[in-house]
Amino acid sequence: MGPHPAVAAIRLAVRRTLHDVLSAHDLSAHDASTRGARGAQLAATPQPAATPQPAAALPTDLPAESPPPLVLVACSGGADSMALASALAFEAPRLGLRAGGVTVDHGLQPGSAERAQDVADRLAALGLTPVESVAIQVGRTNTGPEAAAREGRYAALDAIAERYGAAAVLLGHTRDDQAETVLLGLARGSGTRSLSGMAAVSGPGGRYRRPFLAVDRQTTRKACMVQSLPVWDDPHNADPAYTRSRVRHEALPALEKALGKGVIEALARTAQLSRDDADALDAWTDDAERAVVRTPGSGPQDAGVPDQADGSAPSDRAVARTEGAPGADGAVELDVVRLYALPPAVRRRVLRRAAIEAGSPAGSLFARHIEEMDRLITAWRGQRALNLPGRVEVARQGGRLVIRHGSPS
Repeated sequence: MGPHPAVAAIRLAVRRTLHDVLSAHDLSAHDASTRGARGAQLAATPQPAATPQPAAALPTDLPAESPPPLVLVACSGGADSMALASALAFEAPRLGLRAGGVTVDHGLQPGSAERAQDVADRLAALGLTPVESVAIQVGRTNTGPEAAAREGRYAALDAIAERYGAAAVLLGHTRDDQAETVLLGLARGSGTRSLSGMAAVSGPGGRYRRPFLAVDRQTTRKACMVQSLPVWDDPHNADPAYTRSRVRHEALPALEKALGKGVIEALARTAQLSRDDADALDAWTDDAERAVVRTPGSGPQDAGVPDQADGSAPSDRAVARTEGAPGADGAVELDVVRLYALPPAVRRRVLRRAAIEAGSPAGSLFARHIEEMDRLITAWRGQRALNLPGRVEVARQGGRLVIRHGSPS
């Protein structure tokens, strides 16, 4: 008799992710061995005669075989991450992988240190090694306590992954989490990238993997129950003071009541479709960005094309590449004519990137800011310079859009 369907579902999701990790590791190892073989081939190539040097002793021992890749699971003790840890502990040895765990103590609740140690003990009981419990301090930020805790948590996970040389860190975000993320992005009106939710693979070198984005929260909780795994329910997840908690316990249930079952699945599917679109637009933006950046102080790049003070469209033509870089004072200068010729979705991405490069915080840069920047290109009426978050100023000067960090007030 096979495992319970919920256990089978979480194990299958983790197995697929571990296969991907192995494939990426094997490809990396192959590239390294290819480079080593090329180096040996070059070393064996006859070289012109040179002054004889004393012969050095050559090593006779072959290098020790490297250990199998290590995969870590980030575990809070909740049902999602405990289910993930149990599946990793089951699947990793069968694929020849090492499996470890890490829990992060944010220090935000009484008794958090004891709970973190309890989670570490549970991970060790599953057979994971190494297991680490790391405490962090969550500071005050303009983005709120949730964002500050998340930044601190990822910094700690990055440090541990680097120290152990982990091939991947698994995160327990589920399909329900993805639906909440999409709904939050929709409420902010932040565009396609925000609607794309969480990526299945993210972080430096694809470090972070989310196997459960197609698994619902009910399945992970059922898997813990049938395996008799104790779980801890974070009271913050039910605290209406937190936006995500209100989305989880109020907004999504209301949507399902009004629209019927299937809202969570539809939102998660929207995330994947939006991510595909956003990736394509970002690739287009990479090319467009190189084309519109101007070298500060350079002359007109389109002789005979006046600055359109009445807002009328410049002549339609292909976007030509113009090599350039931000100015020495940190200013970013963009060619207005070439910006105008871009599709709005690409143009606004270029503008957002330029504002962030000039020093505007990404978390404080909203759609309305980008729209006002866009109006300096598409509806130019001699407007005054714009002030963006982070003391960044945007001004139109002739055929250029100049974005620079303003002097302190």
